[in-house]
Amino acid sequence: MSEDRVTRIYHALAEALATDDIQIRDDSHRHVGHEGAKTGLGHFSLHIRSPFFDGTSPIERHRMIYDALGSMMQTDIHALSIRAYGANE
Repeated sequence: MSEDRVTRIYHALAEALATDDIQIRDDSHRHVGHEGAKTGLGHFSLHIRSPFFDGTSPIERHRMIYDALGSMMQTDIHALSIRAYGANE
């Protein structure tokens, strides 16, 4: 199930943010017993580089990522650690 989530996250971000420079790590196993883990939602770490991030603030980048993930933020993801960079950073 985790691989399916990672794949869905990857494809949503790649399509919305025009990039394949994406690394996603499923850290859910490190949060067993955590409140969010009890519901089956995952904990993930994300490194992403996109030209869409050029000239944007970190908050704007996070919003773009959350928008790209849409309902997955309620159905699949409990926690998301984000490192987002512009194309030339």
